[in-house]
Amino acid sequence: MESNILVIGGTGKTGRRVVEQLTKKGIDPRVGSRNASPSFDWENKDTWVNVLEGIEKMYVTYYPDLAVPGAKSAIESLTYLAREIGVKKLVLLSGKGETEAESCERIVMSSGIDYTIVRASWFNQNWSESFFLEPILIGEVALPLSDVLIPFVDANDIAEVASTVLLNDDYNGEIIEVTGPELITFKDIVKTISTVTNRNLNFHEITLDQYIDGMRQMKIPNDVVWLIKYLFSHVLTNPKNQLITNDIERVLGRKAKSFLEYANVTAKTGIWNRIPKNG
Repeated sequence: MESNILVIGGTGKTGRRVVEQLTKKGIDPRVGSRNASPSFDWENKDTWVNVLEGIEKMYVTYYPDLAVPGAKSAIESLTYLAREIGVKKLVLLSGKGETEAESCERIVMSSGIDYTIVRASWFNQNWSESFFLEPILIGEVALPLSDVLIPFVDANDIAEVASTVLLNDDYNGEIIEVTGPELITFKDIVKTISTVTNRNLNFHEITLDQYIDGMRQMKIPNDVVWLIKYLFSHVLTNPKNQLITNDIERVLGRKAKSFLEYANVTAKTGIWNRIPKNG
C-alpha cells in the first residue's frame, strides 16, 4: 500500500476522516499526531523531521485553529521544512472568513510547493463531537448571535473533498470553499436536534460577554476562550462567511450534506441522548 502521504491532525475531526477516505482508496497514510509512531507534536519541532521523511503529499490541520497566536509561525516553519525535505504537495485546512487563517494560506501559496487550500465554514460535528455537545445533553442551550445565518458544513464532506484534492492535481493552486447547502441559525439547529431526538431542548439568547463569562466559570482553557470569542465576534458576522458555495458539488459531483441529514444520522447513534458528564 502507498504510504507517502501524511495526515497532520490525523486523529482530529477532519483528519481521521481523511485517513478513512484514503484507506478506502488503498492508501496507508502516515498519521501525524502526538500518540502516533513516529510522533508529531506542533509544540516540539524535533518531532517534525521523522514524520516528514519520505512524504510526498500532506494534509495539514492546525489545532485548535489557524487564527490562534502561534499558528502562523508554526505553519511557516512546517512549510519551510516540507519544501526542504522534498514534499511535493500540501493541502491546508483553513477557516472561511478568518483573516488570520488567510495569512497562513499565503505562506503555503508562496512556498513553491503545489497546494490546495480547503476553506471550511463551521462544522456540523461541533454539535456532536465538540463544544456544543454538552449543552445539548443538558437540554439548555445558551448562545449569543442566535439569528446569524451560518452555512454549517459536514466534516465528512470536508474530508472527502480534502482527500480528493490531495490525490488529484487538477485542483493544484486552487482555494476550495466548502459550505453546507443552506444558511441556518443556532435557533434552527437546536429546533432540528429537538425534532430528531424527540427531546425538549430550551434555547436561551445571551450576550457574547455572558457566554465568555460562562466559559471562564467552567474553567475552559484561556486559549479556547480566546478562540471562541474571536470566532463569534469576527468570523460568524463576516459577510464572507454567510455565502453558500457549490465547491463540494464541483469536486465530488454531488450536493453537500444538509444539517438535517447530519442530524438524522447522528441521532441514530444515541450521542444526543446520553446522560451529561455532570448529570
